[in-house]
Amino acid sequence: MCTVTFVPSGETLYITSNRDEKNSRPAAASPEITEFPSGAILFPKDPHAGGTWIAVHENGNALVFLNGGLVAHTPKPPYRKSRGLILLDLLDSTSPVNSFLAINLNNIEPFTAVLWEDRLLFECRWDGKRKHQRDLNGGKSHIWSSVTLYDEAVINKRKAWFEEWSQANQQPDGNAIMHFHQFTGDGDRHNDLLMDREGVVGTVSVTQLQLQPGGATMQYLDVKRNEIISVSLSQEKTMAVR
Repeated sequence: MCTVTFVPSGETLYITSNRDEKNSRPAAASPEITEFPSGAILFPKDPHAGGTWIAVHENGNALVFLNGGLVAHTPKPPYRKSRGLILLDLLDSTSPVNSFLAINLNNIEPFTAVLWEDRLLFECRWDGKRKHQRDLNGGKSHIWSSVTLYDEAVINKRKAWFEEWSQANQQPDGNAIMHFHQFTGDGDRHNDLLMDREGVVGTVSVTQLQLQPGGATMQYLDVKRNEIISVSLSQEKTMAVR
C-alpha cells in the first residue's frame, strides 16, 4: 500500500503496487476471484481483516490504496473499520468515485485511493477529517508514494526516478514495470522502491493489474517466497496459473 504507478501503454493499462508492511504481519493470501452483489472482484486478501489494498472488478473498474492522506498521521486505533474493507465497499458499487464522496469515513484511518472508473482516472484522499477528490489525466503515467513512510524529499526523488525511467521506456510492458518496482533506487534500502528498514518494515509483495478491453490480469509477486501467481478475470471465464 505504499508505492503505486499508473502506466498506460498501447492497449494495456498497468497499475502496479508495492506493499510495504511490518515483517511480523501475516502474509496476504494470493489473489482470488470472489463474487459480490455487483459482480466478480479479483484481489489478494489481507488475513488481518479480510480486506485488500488492490482490486479489479469484472466491469473494468480498479482501485488501489496507499496508507495516509495528505500528510503523515499518527495512528489512533481502534478504527471503526479496516481501510481494506472500505476499498471493497467502494468497488462493489456502480460508481466507486461517487461512493467515495457519499460514504461515511468517520473514524477510518487516512488513505489515498487511486481509482480507475469507466476509463477515467481519479485520486481520492481521506485525511481523517475531509475528503479530497481530483480528476487526473488517464493518458499519462503517474507515481504515488505513501506519506506515512516517505517524506516530501524522498517522494520527489522517487518521482524523478519514475520520470527518467518513463522517458527511457516509452511503451513499456508489464515485465519492464515490474523491474522498475523491484530494482529502482540509489542504494538506500530505507527508500528504494523495494525497501527494507532493518528487517522491521519492508516490501512484502509487488502486485500488478493489467487492464485490457477483454478483461484483466493480476500478477502477484510474493517477495518473501519469491513466488509469482497470475490470475485473469473476464466476464466469460477465469483462469489462474502458477
